[in-house]
Amino acid sequence: MALDSAVYATVAATETPTLDRGLRRLSSAADHSKLSLATAGLLALRPGRTRRAALLGVLAVGTASAGANLVVKQLVRRPRPDRLAAASTTARHVPMPSSPSLPSGHTAAAVAFAAVTGSALPALAFPLGALACAVGYSRVHTGVHYPGDVAVGALIGIASAAAVTAGANRWAPKPSCR
Repeated sequence: MALDSAVYATVAATETPTLDRGLRRLSSAADHSKLSLATAGLLALRPGRTRRAALLGVLAVGTASAGANLVVKQLVRRPRPDRLAAASTTARHVPMPSSPSLPSGHTAAAVAFAAVTGSALPALAFPLGALACAVGYSRVHTGVHYPGDVAVGALIGIASAAAVTAGANRWAPKPSCR
């Protein structure tokens, strides 16, 4: 936990005015998985494997969000970071959520979506993965999570993606290519 707090304090104390506005907007755009759901909506316009990838991505988001917010946050109940004590620049702040800090639900959902959708659509794997990483970092940058919260959120996202993929392969196998 000392390393977690030290990294958080370093990020908070680092002046990055050119990044603050963009990361604040990215963090807010990821509220309630809006970025992932909007992307899924666009992908669902194409039939076939693209639509299937979008649907599985949405299922992964729901699985990760439920696991992070309804289970882990309620069991761990880690307090949110103290932005004032860390001397975090207020220009980068987003509203402080009232829920516990561990894990980052934003990161869990973004990673779950990126993992499932990127696996099904390899051309999108890198951009979706990069976006998920940026969402995770934005949560630390804006002062609402410790880096460890983001790491645990990413692990929940990966586990959720694996569970959704395994379930989809078992209950709704991909159509054969003939």
